[in-house]
Amino acid sequence: MATKSSEKLFSYLDGLHKKYTEISDQLSDPGIVKNQKKFREYSKELANLRPLNDKFLKLEKLINQDKEAKELLELADDEEMRTLAEEELHTLGESIEELEQEIKILMVSDQVEDRRNVFLEIRAGAGGDEASLFASDLLRMYTRVAERKGWKAEVISTTYSGIGGIKEIIMYIRGENVHKYVKFESGVHRVQRVPVTESSGRIHTSTVTVAVMPEVDDVEIDINSKDLRIDTFRASGAGGQHVNRTDSAIRITHLPTGIVVTCQDEKSQHKNKDKAMRVLKSRLYEYERDKREDNIASTRKSQVGSGDRSEKIRTYNFPQNRVTDHRITGNNFNIEIILDGSLDQLIEMLTEVHTKKALEERFKEIIS
Repeated sequence: MATKSSEKLFSYLDGLHKKYTEISDQLSDPGIVKNQKKFREYSKELANLRPLNDKFLKLEKLINQDKEAKELLELADDEEMRTLAEEELHTLGESIEELEQEIKILMVSDQVEDRRNVFLEIRAGAGGDEASLFASDLLRMYTRVAERKGWKAEVISTTYSGIGGIKEIIMYIRGENVHKYVKFESGVHRVQRVPVTESSGRIHTSTVTVAVMPEVDDVEIDINSKDLRIDTFRASGAGGQHVNRTDSAIRITHLPTGIVVTCQDEKSQHKNKDKAMRVLKSRLYEYERDKREDNIASTRKSQVGSGDRSEKIRTYNFPQNRVTDHRITGNNFNIEIILDGSLDQLIEMLTEVHTKKALEERFKEIIS
């Protein structure tokens, strides 16, 4: 017998299927085909719905087979026929339960978001020079992650500290399912160690913030040129040394939000402007997404999944040679392995925690 939650899940999916069919029909409308903006919007929405629609059709088929097997069991007039029908019902029941779990996980994952490339921002926080040195360590860690995964990593903009550390750096990382893997890195990373500048051997605590911003297409973010203030200045390198003699560095300020993006790593002003605009679009996308999440429910702003930078997510304790992710209970990780970019086990655990929480919230909405 189907449970009440299974019935409500099926009803929810049936509604999505009707919407999928409706959008498919609209895409055949000559008026929509001529309107390229509408056509792209509908095509994107259809693509987003397709995975769940395919699962629904498979679930519908299994449920119909389950009904037929139950009818066969009721009509069976010999023991052999009853045994066959019971075996089939058992197999179908397991298949339906497994498929429902796959559907629930698919409902809380955003495949469009997961496939995006990202801009990853590392910024030294509390701790002065030690924080900037640890920011350099995190840069190496994420560069190693990209190498291990076969992704391409490109530095967009860098601001150095006086002792050769990093005050702020923005990397562009592209590859397969980049955002799916690194989205849990957003937050405050805390380091506990004896700084190289500390003569008495005292352990210091410093922080570095990491922000993961998904790359967006031009059609997703519409920026009015009147809302921008673009300034040029002379680029400088580590220790304040000028890397060129022209005003090639770019600073773009989005006046309505106050978001500021700078880029100075290229010698060409045009290239710096192009990179800065790409970062600005991603920051505006993140800004709008966070605002939308705030409007939906404040409870969804937990660190896992939200990318809130105000909370400590991980501690790197050098004296004890361990990394502790505060979103995972009962597990520590070897600091050398983590800083060498081997994050698979950690990311897998974070994904499980996130999926469990998201399922509890999302499915509660559907069956309530």
